[in-house]
Amino acid sequence: MAATENTILTATYLGNREIGISEADAQPPAPGQVRIEVAYTGICGTDLHILHGSMDSRVSVPAILGHEMSGIIAGLGEGVEGWQVGDHVTVMPLDWDGTCPACQAGHHHICHNLNFIGIDSPGALQRLWNVAADQVVPLPEDLRLDHAALVEPVAVAVHDVRRAELARGDHAVVIGGGPIGALIAIVARHEGARVVVAEIDPGRRQAIADLGFEVLDPGTQDQAAWVNEWTGSAGADIVFEVSGAAAAIAGATGLAKVRGTIVVVAIHPQPRPVNLQQVFWRELRILGARVYQRTDFERAVELLSTGVIPADQLITGVEPITETAQAFATLESGQAMKVLINVGSGTAS
Repeated sequence: MAATENTILTATYLGNREIGISEADAQPPAPGQVRIEVAYTGICGTDLHILHGSMDSRVSVPAILGHEMSGIIAGLGEGVEGWQVGDHVTVMPLDWDGTCPACQAGHHHICHNLNFIGIDSPGALQRLWNVAADQVVPLPEDLRLDHAALVEPVAVAVHDVRRAELARGDHAVVIGGGPIGALIAIVARHEGARVVVAEIDPGRRQAIADLGFEVLDPGTQDQAAWVNEWTGSAGADIVFEVSGAAAAIAGATGLAKVRGTIVVVAIHPQPRPVNLQQVFWRELRILGARVYQRTDFERAVELLSTGVIPADQLITGVEPITETAQAFATLESGQAMKVLINVGSGTAS
């Protein structure tokens, strides 16, 4: 299937674990919008949650997914200033109302009525995408567009590390060695922390080890004993729970030091037991870390541009938009760290 000059290919979630490819009419940008010719879109664990039907109460089917992306501005709507056709950009996919109590308190990124673009409204799995100009983030022209598709997940990691108030020299445990866990480990290490990653999957353990990290196997190792020895019987300063597993959050309180911090990053689809006796006894702090702020996006661009983030090691597959379903299957199998969709592929020039 190939689009014409007036149509675009889109990859959509159809419900029932189905991804479809269809044609849509290209729409001009509305006033205040920019039109982006999308280059690459990443898929992630949240997209898998959608595919599995876990977010069907929130997602309107058919849904154009995609919130990790890079592209080039191809058109400007009326009234848009500060941008030019040809600018390399990414999008911070958060649209807040500005009026709710969270917004009034300055927490726009966790607005009570947040529109997460690519989940609650159409996303970047389409060749031409119109978004509000104030959601666009500039990219350096020398940053490769495939690498730039990682800005959003890197921003998640930057926000998580900042939320933890991590300090140089801290001992940090990352539970879960998937893409976000790997990025948290990289950002925490760059900020001067000593980092260990716990991951049950052997393939992901190897990928994390290849990034230069100490890796624990929760299936065969006593994590609490290992961390106790590693920290001189103190416990970890920071524990990032990124796996989403019930056993992980149950065990996290046993890894943190007195007055240590546990940062819950993973989406837990249902309530989990937490050892409140340990929370009480050690005066632990438990924090949620949901999305990001614009400063996190800007920092993510910087980390990618300077090579702190080893993008080539993290991007383990690129598929044309016509093979989006296969890309989801690859990610679901656990055999890839980060899969990108080449959104421009399969379309007419």
